[in-house]
Amino acid sequence: MAHVLIVEDEPDVLLLLENRMRGAGHEVDSVTDGERALESFGTRAPDVIILDWMMPRLDGIAVCERIRSTDTEHHTKVLMLTAKSQQHDIDRAYAAGVDDYIVKPFSSRDLIARVAALAPA
Repeated sequence: MAHVLIVEDEPDVLLLLENRMRGAGHEVDSVTDGERALESFGTRAPDVIILDWMMPRLDGIAVCERIRSTDTEHHTKVLMLTAKSQQHDIDRAYAAGVDDYIVKPFSSRDLIARVAALAPA
């Protein structure tokens, strides 16, 4: 079981993600903006972060960059889950340090499999 932090500002998507991750046996925390994501990360670093790009207060790219500046060993894996599907956006996310990238709308089965692949054994 992995500790998963979900960072998503859309309530319906957040609820879906929480239910899918808990259903897959993961321990779940969730926040609705980038600043809260960093606070949560500072309190207890998760194994995997499911991170939306477009959020209030601090976007997902900035959150990922800040996490990577402090988590230099890359123990926390970051999965960007976003509506941004252009190749330059995908490239920018990987340059910021994400470990995986899924475009919305997404398959719950695919999401669960990718989180499992990122989570520690």
